[in-house]
Amino acid sequence: MTATTRFPSGATAVRRDVINGRVWSAQPYRTISDDGTTLDLAYWPGLKSLGPTTWSAAMRTGDDRVRKQGLENLACGDWHLGLWAWEGTTLRSRFTAGEYFSVHTFQDAATGEPLRWYVNFEMPYQRTHIGLDTFDLFVDLVVEPDLSSYRWKDEDEYEQGRRLGLVDDTLHSLVEAARERALALLEGPALPFSGAWPAWTPDPTWPVPVLPDSAGDGPGNGITTTSLPS
Repeated sequence: MTATTRFPSGATAVRRDVINGRVWSAQPYRTISDDGTTLDLAYWPGLKSLGPTTWSAAMRTGDDRVRKQGLENLACGDWHLGLWAWEGTTLRSRFTAGEYFSVHTFQDAATGEPLRWYVNFEMPYQRTHIGLDTFDLFVDLVVEPDLSSYRWKDEDEYEQGRRLGLVDDTLHSLVEAARERALALLEGPALPFSGAWPAWTPDPTWPVPVLPDSAGDGPGNGITTTSLPS
């Protein structure tokens, strides 16, 4: 499969955060649809992904200092990847070419209850032979399922990224424009926020998507096997 090939329904598509040629995270999604511009992907409990060990440690302990240390490690190029398993929620994720954000819906995996819309600000994706590469830009927008209210998330992390030089002035301007665009979409009639909540459950005939061996490739990326508590 080439970098320009569309991913058929049911295929695995790996979303990775990549910076300076190194992998920061990798998640195996299942493709719902791909029209060549917008990928509609799904992610559910039990799927195993790669991420910086500082992130999984922060998730286990709730220690925000460890999470902040992760950005320090990122800025100096010194991190290790660990395996972890997703829990509790099902995601449906929409990635559109050229956008500085992706849009996700979270619902309770057991009950199907809508939990939140989630706008993740990130670099516009680049297609690869295994999926798409981007990089998280730290700040996020969390929206109620009925679109009645929203809140910004991780603005302190974004400011830390600014101080560390991970988001320069040019990129900051692009993020600010993307924030305005996301709010305009939220308040307007266009997709992805128009219409009913996009309820979704995994097709039981689909095999569980897994990461290919090459997903974490990159110089100096030692991989430590860890997992989040169940």
